[in-house]
Order: sequence, then C-alpha cells, then structure tokens
Amino acid sequence: MENNTEGRRDGVWAQPYVLASGQTQFHELGHIRLWVTLLDQEWQVRSEMLDLDTDPASWTETIGHTLPSASVPLQRFIREHQSSTVMFLPALANRPTVIRPFQPLTIPAGGRCTIYVGTLLWMKVCVGDKQTVLTEIPLASPSMTWVGRTTMEGELCYASPSFARLVLEAVPKRPWRAVTPVTLINRREEPLLLERFSLPTPLLSLHQNERGQLWTPGVTVEVETDMNSASLHVEPSLLAAAGVCKHVADAREKVARGRLVRAFDRMFG
Repeated sequence: MENNTEGRRDGVWAQPYVLASGQTQFHELGHIRLWVTLLDQEWQVRSEMLDLDTDPASWTETIGHTLPSASVPLQRFIREHQSSTVMFLPALANRPTVIRPFQPLTIPAGGRCTIYVGTLLWMKVCVGDKQTVLTEIPLASPSMTWVGRTTMEGELCYASPSFARLVLEAVPKRPWRAVTPVTLINRREEPLLLERFSLPTPLLSLHQNERGQLWTPGVTVEVETDMNSASLHVEPSLLAAAGVCKHVADAREKVARGRLVRAFDRMFG
C-alpha cells in the first residue's frame, strides 16, 4: 500500500507507514478518531472517543497536514533514532472479559455448542524498527464489572454484551473486533443455563486471515458437576473456518500449550 496524501484508504494492521516530519496520519476506526503526527524531535498522538449509536464496519486512514482542535487530548513522545515509521498492532484486553449473552442460552445435559464472540480490540501505536509502543487505545469505550463471590474476593473484568451467535456467517466482521470461537461442554446430568462467562482475553493471540479479519484461537469450557468444576482450555490452533491466517500479535500472558486453566466459579459469575 502506498502512502500518499491524496484520498482515504483502508487501514491495515501491522502495515508500516512512513511519515515525513510535519505530516499527520488520521484514522477513523471503531469508535475512535486518531491523529499521529511526526515532528523533528517528537511523535504526537491525539485521540477522541466518539459517542456512536451504531458500530462502524470500516477503517479508513489518510496522511496529510490536518490537526484536530486543541480540545482533543495530546500525548507527546521523544523521537528516537530519527525513526519515521509507524505501525498499528491489535491487542486484546489486559483483563478477562465477561461475556453476557443478550438472551441466556441453555445447554442440555450432556450437550455442547460453539458460540462465536466478537471481542473488543485495543490499538497499539508502534514506531521505529523495534516497534516501540508509544501508547495503546481501546477502539470502543470498555465497560467494567466485578466478578467474585464478595466485594473482597474476585477481580475487576471488562464486560461485553454479546449475541453469542451460533452461526459463524451471522457474526459481523469488523476490523476493530476479533472473533473468538467458544465451545461449551455440559457434562452434567442437568441443563446448564449460560447467563455469562469470563473469557481469558489476556491468554489469546491474534491472527489475521486473507480477508483482513482477526481471529483468536478457540476456547473450550467444560462443566463437570457444578460451576466450581468448570475448566478452560485454550486451543493450540485456529478453527478451520478462519481460513489461512498470519500471526499478528502474541497473547499478553503466556499459558503452557494444552494446559487446563482452572476456571473456578468466577468463570460464570
């Protein structure tokens, strides 16, 4: 993709862009507007969150010399090694994300299902050959929720309402969200009502297919007898439906391949 100053183009993850001193790259993605400016001695990053009723489906970027009004917050960073390259990398949340289906889902005794969840992304602004991270910005305003037995025992998580779609084709494909397949296995002798569960977003890597869509590895949740017995497994590979993918971002936290993560009752809140 060429970097010129005429017209808007589709934004691309992990694509190096070269700026000249005085130039600003402007992005519209998700619920944010972002301006990245290169000066002789510094990088400047400005961003604002938009209050939107709908979810944008596109990502556009353009390079020019236009700055926003002075009311938009400014972050300044020292320019090292005369770097002029900027790259944007996706990242998942640094805390678990509580997925709450808009309509609860019942899984029969001994049954299983796979739901497809769209997870919010953060944008890392990286510069130079070493891809030094200047800042990272959520691409929509994240909500927080407390998950635990009491106000003293538990953890603060992000919250994400979800349609918990059972058909992949029905999942909206947006450049600022990743698709996570979650397989739920109910090994109990009674139905399991799924009202919410905690997705371990810091343990998930990000991959991009040939259509530009971001996917994470699948997650399998097994419930044996009660909620306390729930265990979680991060799959070592991507779902075949993701297509041919390239790796674009490591997980924020490492987990041994194939390891079962004890989920405790916090998984289901």
